[in-house]
Amino acid sequence: MDTLRAYELMVIVDSDVDDGDLAAVIDRIEGLIVREGGRIASTDNWGRRRFAYEINHKLEGIYVVWEVVTESAGLPDTERQLRLADDIVRHKLFRLPGKEAARRGLFGEAVPA
Repeated sequence: MDTLRAYELMVIVDSDVDDGDLAAVIDRIEGLIVREGGRIASTDNWGRRRFAYEINHKLEGIYVVWEVVTESAGLPDTERQLRLADDIVRHKLFRLPGKEAARRGLFGEAVPA
């Protein structure tokens, strides 16, 4: 068995997506993660935020952050789909250091800070 790896995936959804369609976008992304073998530890919808600068002629976007645990190195298929999606402004996948992932309880029991 490979070593478990923890990631944080931040996605900025286009501000033109209304609240009703946002749930469908989140479900679609979660489906991509699960199909690629990831386990979603948490989903955090930060809501609409103003950008520091204009991106693709937009001034704000909807931020959503997932904590994901997987045995694979990254989520290449998920990232490819996010790059191609018209309703995604930006995305970033960060690998969490093992100690931080353990502290957050992503591998099992949480470790006190």
